[in-house]
Amino acid sequence: MAKLERDTYLTKHVGNFPQTIEIGGRTYVKADDLRYGTNPHQPAAFYRPDGCSGAIMDMKTLKNGKNGLSQTNLEDISGALNIVKYFDRPACAVMKHVNPSGAAVQVGCESLRDVYIKARDCDARAAFGSVIAFNTQVDAETAETIMSTFAECVVAPDFTKEALEIFCDAERFKLNKQIRILQCGKLSTIPRYVGDDPDGINNTVKVLCDGSLVIAAPLLTNVRNFRDLPPAAGESKTAGIQVATTEPTEQQKCDLLAAWYINISVRSNGVVIVKDGQTLAVGTGEQDRVGAVEQAIEKFKQKYTGSATLEGAVMSSDGFFPFADGLEVAAAAGIKAMVAPSGSLKDADVIKRANELGVALRHAPERIFSHH
Repeated sequence: MAKLERDTYLTKHVGNFPQTIEIGGRTYVKADDLRYGTNPHQPAAFYRPDGCSGAIMDMKTLKNGKNGLSQTNLEDISGALNIVKYFDRPACAVMKHVNPSGAAVQVGCESLRDVYIKARDCDARAAFGSVIAFNTQVDAETAETIMSTFAECVVAPDFTKEALEIFCDAERFKLNKQIRILQCGKLSTIPRYVGDDPDGINNTVKVLCDGSLVIAAPLLTNVRNFRDLPPAAGESKTAGIQVATTEPTEQQKCDLLAAWYINISVRSNGVVIVKDGQTLAVGTGEQDRVGAVEQAIEKFKQKYTGSATLEGAVMSSDGFFPFADGLEVAAAAGIKAMVAPSGSLKDADVIKRANELGVALRHAPERIFSHH
């Protein structure tokens, strides 16, 4: 058996894939043979729905490297664009292994470089070798900062001429000589909300271990603005009727909405902690809710490299709190506002505890588990 060498990761492994395939009554045309799938021993190909346009299917390579993209690169590009699509203000998402290591949206007069640094500093260690996405044109100042550390790909709707010159300066930035620079298609082609995909073009397909598959509607949200996150309310025999009484600040309202949108692209059980438009920590892939909260807080202590504190931050949870313990752990760390779906038998007990702790608890209209 051949030894796995460094060059293996840079070599294109072409498989025997058909030119067209049919899924759900729709024809998909092979657009490219990828460098490989998730791993070098897995050939892969990229298909686009025939006659359609989209942010990824219309993507242009402005600078290539490593013999093109892998499936992992495309999945990270998809996850990152799936975050920045929600924001009208400049936003950045840093994606690593199909989870955001950080994300940020502009607050006040921050520059795009400031936004990128906020996203990176959530977990600068994980951001090493990541995919970085923006929802606006990338300028030279931002490009210069990105090139100071290793990145796999940068994707955005546009780049200034000066930014492209920096990204292509392999002599000056030897660490990033293989960086891929990609101009995505229109972000408006990516659905945001439930009902935005009437033709089912964004339906997900999951192949199971025996070759059978599941087709499901895409993971979208009903939350279009903060009004769709009402104060939590519930009733139980032990706690009676409970309604959340603590009101979040205006910035916390913005941060709760941002946390919810980012949480959609986090593997469940997942939580996202945000303050002033910046993720401070992302808890991913835990089997229990309180474990996801504990993981996020510990990641903030160990990996966050910015200047913010958890005091006054907000947190999104992709599933309901089955007990008050997850909320209590977050509140003890300084988190003052939270959003989660309802549906727990203990909703009223959790709300009662939130009121006792002075936490503003809001209920979302759906669960957003992601098992990507």
